[in-house]
Amino acid sequence: MNRLITSWGAYDLTRFPEDPRDPLRAWSAADAYLLRHLAGEADPKAEQPDEAKPVDLSGTVAVVGDRWGALTTALAEHGPTMITDSFLAREAARANVARAGFAPDAVRLATTGDAPPGRIDVLLVRVPKSLALLEDQLHRLAPALHTGTVVVGTGMVTEIHTSTLDLFERIIGPTRTSLARQKARLIFSTPDPERDAGPSPWPRSYVLDADSGAGAGLTAVNHAGVFCAERLDIGTRFLLQHLPTGRGAAHVVDLGCGNGVLGTAAAVADPEATVTFVDESYPAVASAEATFRANASDATRAEFIAGDALATVPAGSVDLVLNNPPFHTHQATSGATAWRMFSGARAALRPGGELWVVGNRHLDYHVKLRKLFGNSQVVAGNPKFVILRAVKRDR
Repeated sequence: MNRLITSWGAYDLTRFPEDPRDPLRAWSAADAYLLRHLAGEADPKAEQPDEAKPVDLSGTVAVVGDRWGALTTALAEHGPTMITDSFLAREAARANVARAGFAPDAVRLATTGDAPPGRIDVLLVRVPKSLALLEDQLHRLAPALHTGTVVVGTGMVTEIHTSTLDLFERIIGPTRTSLARQKARLIFSTPDPERDAGPSPWPRSYVLDADSGAGAGLTAVNHAGVFCAERLDIGTRFLLQHLPTGRGAAHVVDLGCGNGVLGTAAAVADPEATVTFVDESYPAVASAEATFRANASDATRAEFIAGDALATVPAGSVDLVLNNPPFHTHQATSGATAWRMFSGARAALRPGGELWVVGNRHLDYHVKLRKLFGNSQVVAGNPKFVILRAVKRDR
């Protein structure tokens, strides 16, 4: 837990799921810089004098991309709407708002797939890692803006590029940036009512080529912000080339499903199988459902869950888990997500059930699997990736 001190109070914040051993902070210098600006505490040497005036927060406030709820919690007394693509970020915000003493309905927790507010007076944007997600969200929110809307983005200097500013400029209106402070920067954009950037170009789709193994010929549907939305990533392609099939009426889980091509390929190869698609990303789950419906005939055989790994999947109910785990949490490299996925898979599997994992060789996933399962077998490998199989044994 770590404390964020603002003009509105001091808040003890955590990530989700809460782990006292987690060394990563639940807020950043970019969050703090934006909050200082809103309170009128910006650097007096700022080039624009209006940057040293408090922002009127009495209207409708929308907070987009708040990674762990720091902005939403600090502004909770103003009743903001938090719009997020992440289940984990949403749950972190829920917990942090409650810990700060606010009622559950003090803020509205919305996803990127929900309808945005009809009118927005203050739009705050935590710049995401995905430029596509930023593009989609600005398109979705632009109709709710008016000439008086205050639009402020924030991010670390390494996260804000010319392409980032170009999106604000093209979709919202004239855009400029602040000076850098503690390696963070603010973005100021003035809504232009005459600007019409057209509809969002998302979702997009592509057809998997002949080198995609069991996935060849499938149509992959991708909402903005989904991993490798423009083309199939090489790790998933490698697993598709060695996908375990012929398991009949098995319960298969596509864990960290992304656009769902692994689970969909398993369903197409084994028409009697039931597939559960799980991801913490709301756009990913929406993509997986769209991919499945574009390729599989019986939608009753599939379930789509936005959640924390396999926390809601009944123990001992799964025959096969397919997993291409991420090893980044936003900008930080971390093995915590993979460990949580592997642990959840072991709990969810029936005795004799299998976890199949594809990952970069240097990540040494076999060490984690042997510790959890007591076994780990190399199914296939190439110079970059390795596919591992772990079996749940009776103990």
